[in-house]
Amino acid sequence: MVISMNRALPSCLALLVACQTGTPTAGEPELGRAKATAIIAAVRKIVTADGIEEQLEVPLGGTQQWIAVRGRDRANPILLMIHGGPASPDMPRSWAFQTGWEDYFTVVQWDQRGAGKTFGANDPATISPTLSLERITEDASELVQFLRTRYGKAKVFVLGHSWGTLVGLGLAHRHPEWLHAYVGMGQLVNGQDNERVGYALTLEAARAAGNAQAVEELKAIAPYPEADGSLPIPKLSTERQWSIHCGGLTHGRDILDYYSDLAILGPEYTAADVAALDRGSELSLPRLLPDLAKFDYTDVTHFDCPIIVFAGRYDTTTPSSVAAAWIARVHAPKTQLIWFEQSAHMIMFEEPGRVLVHLVEDVLPLAGSPN
Repeated sequence: MVISMNRALPSCLALLVACQTGTPTAGEPELGRAKATAIIAAVRKIVTADGIEEQLEVPLGGTQQWIAVRGRDRANPILLMIHGGPASPDMPRSWAFQTGWEDYFTVVQWDQRGAGKTFGANDPATISPTLSLERITEDASELVQFLRTRYGKAKVFVLGHSWGTLVGLGLAHRHPEWLHAYVGMGQLVNGQDNERVGYALTLEAARAAGNAQAVEELKAIAPYPEADGSLPIPKLSTERQWSIHCGGLTHGRDILDYYSDLAILGPEYTAADVAALDRGSELSLPRLLPDLAKFDYTDVTHFDCPIIVFAGRYDTTTPSSVAAAWIARVHAPKTQLIWFEQSAHMIMFEEPGRVLVHLVEDVLPLAGSPN
């Protein structure tokens, strides 16, 4: 999801410091970060005889990139989740939504080039000139090949979220033979349409709420996007600030702290990994925004693998109306649009039970018999 993380940083850092030092708030027992993450890791521990629980540093595209692989039965199909952002990894936050998935899939969380643990594993000066949608999509292709070989699977499932839907859709178009299906959550189809429609919906919501400050600040960034199609980061930050406030990122919430703070308790991350999250975002966002702005799959409507879209009814970050109109024109072995009526953009956190149900009932059967 393309947002400015800086607005959530103060509470994130404060909580990280408290967890590191073990400084309790008044009337509460002391609980340091190490203890908190150990508790979460213990309850999530994979103990089945045929389970998988490992973190790996994988060579992809001349870099070292980190993945976390978890599942209770290695016979289950692989589900690769491609995170949003750019550079907003789900690995340290997956403990909050993924556990149920692990009964049915071997789930792979991947920190992309320039993001999360992968940011810390490489020299930013070397990575910076390589950051592009094309390169990250090729990284994804190499990763799928690695997963197929390591775990003995002819095909995998791919689930892209927000920015990750650009990567995932490109992968599905190039290598459908490797995929049981592609699932887009917060699917972006056309960068210009996405921002234009999202901006209009946010402005409409601000007016409906009688929020004069939001209306004034949103009108001040017009035209949005720019006439040349670019997305200046200050304007993008203003639009996302008010989209978040109006519930277009998470329905019923006007702040993102709940999401930002989850990473602090991610067992896969060290405190240094958490502290580096914003540095990865600062490196990646300005270099990848131009690719997002010019992304256009409007007329790419033929795929040779199933295409499923999970759409939040209140999403103004990647407006669901754009994705719904697109998938209605897609020709593939199977297409499906699934609405989440109580969600905006963060569907896996907003309706986690329904996400699991649809993954099991609508996605999993597309794997057919093992391998």
